[in-house]
Amino acid sequence: MAEKTTPHFANDAGVPIIHIGAKEFMCIGAKPPFDHPHEFLDMGAEDEIICPYCSTLFRYRPDLTTQQSDPPECLWTGGALDIAAAHTGPSR
Repeated sequence: MAEKTTPHFANDAGVPIIHIGAKEFMCIGAKPPFDHPHEFLDMGAEDEIICPYCSTLFRYRPDLTTQQSDPPECLWTGGALDIAAAHTGPSR
């Protein structure tokens, strides 16, 4: 069975709207190590939602896949190991 992953989006650029191809996703605010607590957001029947933590507006766009965003640099593809490394610094 294929594993379903929840897309994560970040707004390091401070853009007013991030267009995404998913209605269920995680907002991380900014890329680690400057991320906020990862907020799971679900648009439900709506086409946009505001992150209650960082106030980023996300708008659904059906022409994008679940792993795409506009601007493209707002999609965060780092994994759990990347998060741990960003928060603890490089290995010594």
